[in-house]
Amino acid sequence: MKAIVVYDSVHGNTEQVAQAVAQALGPAEDVEARRVTEVDAEQLGDLDMLVMGAPTHAFQPSPAARSFLKSIPARSLEGVRVAAFDTRISMEDTDSAILSFMVKLFGYAAKPIADRLKKKGGELVVPPEGFFVKGTEGPLKEGELERAKDWARPMGATG
Repeated sequence: MKAIVVYDSVHGNTEQVAQAVAQALGPAEDVEARRVTEVDAEQLGDLDMLVMGAPTHAFQPSPAARSFLKSIPARSLEGVRVAAFDTRISMEDTDSAILSFMVKLFGYAAKPIADRLKKKGGELVVPPEGFFVKGTEGPLKEGELERAKDWARPMGATG
């Protein structure tokens, strides 16, 4: 299986999750994790699987992730299995009723990433997932890297 985990990361949390996902998907010669700025969106159609992750910024993917998604040519992901994740603050860790309401209204980054990958022709193989950080800069909450590996393992098994 030829796969890539494409990610954007501001404080290193999403990068850690991307590396854990790549490790769980398969051997390093078949799966790599790379920043969105290091990937040519024109060449994604040669993949068996594309996993994309980004931090949630203002209830959506980070600007670099949005730019990358826009750069993927229409229908270029046909035949490519796709999945999406984000990093986010847990609503249990905030006591802001306004923020909780806004999250319920607008959500997090993973679903819009998944929707855009599907719109480009990708076949979504698992539901979008979010991984939790402590505060706006992290670090990741305890157990999140193992949870990321558990989320990714079934995707590697279907290759």
